[in-house]
Amino acid sequence: MAKALILVVDDEPNIRKLLAGVLEDEGYAVTGAPDVAGARARLAAEPVELLLLDVQLPDADGLALLAELAEAGDHPPVIMMSGHGTIQTALEAVRLGALDFIEKPLQPGRLLVSIASALDRQRLRDENAGLRAALGATGEILGDSPVMRRLRETVARSAASEARVLVTGENGTGKELVARALHAGSARRARPFVKVNCAAIPGELLESELFGHEKGAFTGAVARRRGKFERAQGGTLLLDEIGDLAAGTQAKLLRVLEEGELERLGGEQPVALDVRVLASTNRDLEALMASGAFRQDLYHRLKVIPIQVPPLREHAEDVALLARHFLEHFRAQYGRRPRSLAPDALAALAAHGWPGNVRELRNLMERLVIMVDAERLELAHLAGLLGESAPGGGGDGSLAVRLEDFERAQIRAALDAAGGNVAAAARALGVDRGNLHRRLQRLGLKP
Repeated sequence: MAKALILVVDDEPNIRKLLAGVLEDEGYAVTGAPDVAGARARLAAEPVELLLLDVQLPDADGLALLAELAEAGDHPPVIMMSGHGTIQTALEAVRLGALDFIEKPLQPGRLLVSIASALDRQRLRDENAGLRAALGATGEILGDSPVMRRLRETVARSAASEARVLVTGENGTGKELVARALHAGSARRARPFVKVNCAAIPGELLESELFGHEKGAFTGAVARRRGKFERAQGGTLLLDEIGDLAAGTQAKLLRVLEEGELERLGGEQPVALDVRVLASTNRDLEALMASGAFRQDLYHRLKVIPIQVPPLREHAEDVALLARHFLEHFRAQYGRRPRSLAPDALAALAAHGWPGNVRELRNLMERLVIMVDAERLELAHLAGLLGESAPGGGGDGSLAVRLEDFERAQIRAALDAAGGNVAAAARALGVDRGNLHRRLQRLGLKP
């Protein structure tokens, strides 16, 4: 997982150095600037996730930069710092959108709590934006086939209840989309939707991530931290990849579900919960129960309502609709001209097996929008990307691997032509610089 990048703007080198040490010890990436001009350059050069901004800077007032960011609109969360703060200054900073105002000398514990809170708030905003984008204006799961119509009906009926739902299906079928639709259709829709990937977090850290911890609960616990359950209060918690949960954590989760309350690690006071729990997995939980790897009592607690999301090969008649939807979505996102799919290209898409399901189709459409300039996408544009399903495709390897190799080669060529200049390469590829930075990280490429 990529580290959150924090920009520290302070004219005192010792403070920048001190903060860099504290933040890097906590797992953050840190960059610095001594003044407003340097901050502007850093913000333009790389995607920053949080800004620590001093009020008094040599070339301008930090509040002036905050006002500039507020006027521009979309910007990273800002925490103001000052050694000469006044109530008026703090109020002005908050009015302009700062999430916190911290006086110097800085207290590391106080600062780290404020940073964690700011990043959590930003993630929640991003998740809600993703929810709105994924569901669209109608909140509809796409597909006109009978199987997708039945899925929508099941989701609609389940969403109105408070029952726990177990969503199963292969990777890439849209299990998270179903979970978000359940939240969006519920009475909790205005409250947080929080997701935790049980497979992505090491077992020794997952309990803290789920249940939170008190200060001093273990080495490195420098402050109280709320877990995912508490952050989802009043809303919905999705336990993704629940089949990968360790046995010890399964027992503690079962107790929380039964009692409706939890205790933070190192804590003694119970915390009452008001959270609807959804779970999803691509694994066979019944087989895991038979082998003793998954608790039967937890399985039945989670599976009040089961929802199976079908693989794309079982509703291949929806491929054309989905392909056109994704083409239009990414065309608008990247500011490209309208795109259409030729009949023979659509036939090849419908004939493909889609082992990566809807996610594979979505990724293909995004890459075609980025990499192909033609307004009409022909079968030739798919050759080599759909394996044996596309005439003339041939070769080995899955579609996902072929697309990633194709994307990597295109980006490498653009970077080489630009002499390693990311901004110039982004212009040549027709994408914004932040987007290219994210792709470089995902593909493991360096300028």
